[in-house]
Amino acid sequence: MKAIVIEQYGSADELVEREMEAEAPGDRQVLVDVYATSINPIDWKLREGNMKDDIPFEFPIILGWDVAGVVRTAGKDVTAFGPGDRVFARPKLTGRGTYAEQTLVDEDLLVAIPEPMSYEEAAGIPLAGMTAQQCLLEFGEITEGSKVLIQGGSGGVGHFAIQVAKDMGAYVAATASGRNQEFLKQMGADVAINYEEENVVDILSDYDMVLDTVGESVHEESFRVLRTGGRFASVAGPPSQEKAEEAGVTAQFVWLQEEGEKLQRLTSLYNKGALRVEINSKHNFSEKGLRAAHRESEEGRARGKIVIKVR
Repeated sequence: MKAIVIEQYGSADELVEREMEAEAPGDRQVLVDVYATSINPIDWKLREGNMKDDIPFEFPIILGWDVAGVVRTAGKDVTAFGPGDRVFARPKLTGRGTYAEQTLVDEDLLVAIPEPMSYEEAAGIPLAGMTAQQCLLEFGEITEGSKVLIQGGSGGVGHFAIQVAKDMGAYVAATASGRNQEFLKQMGADVAINYEEENVVDILSDYDMVLDTVGESVHEESFRVLRTGGRFASVAGPPSQEKAEEAGVTAQFVWLQEEGEKLQRLTSLYNKGALRVEINSKHNFSEKGLRAAHRESEEGRARGKIVIKVR
């Protein structure tokens, strides 16, 4: 099978095309023909070597941890899916990811793609959508009427977070650049804040939760927006526990725990019209395409998701 791999850590130029052997599925796995995948920041952070101590994969590494495609073969103990089924998932984090024509996925992580959903839409949801959901519902414990701020509401995780929070009945504020203010409102934000001209601490106070997708630069202002006992979740980097304690809030770096049930909930939101997948751009499955997609993601200005069309 064709795969785009890295054979050493470095820039986007390390992404190269190689022929790799497709692995046979285990008893409770399926082999999926990949139709689309998407880019997430973990892809290029791992490519750069920033996570090599925590995630010591062996080269060559196939990056990518979103998949939408069709089941080719299934292990002997798989009962829920069979050849020809349209499926999507966030596979386990291994060195044999989804920048490939085929990839292995555990049965319990798979969800059927609903009929109206395209492969490109499906590829954009799993990692970013489940991350947003886990931050808001499991860590944030938001309920109807909760006041939630999404720092970086126009990105992959951010635009899903707005929609998940609104579905729960929360009051949502979100930050983005000036060009994305209308987009925040389209996603459902009650308050859209232009971080280029405004500071959230001058506008918001007494919030129940903040979800940070930006990084350390917004942590302290986020703490000031929260009420005493409020919750701060970051997917961009570990927050300072000392400063969080000083502010009287609970802060945590959230790492996705992938589960098929979580993805099924997002599918239900999509089916009832409460979840939209914004696709910023689509790239071809090639060295050139993956390199361009990585560089685009690294710039940090993509609205929604960056998708790779494999088939």
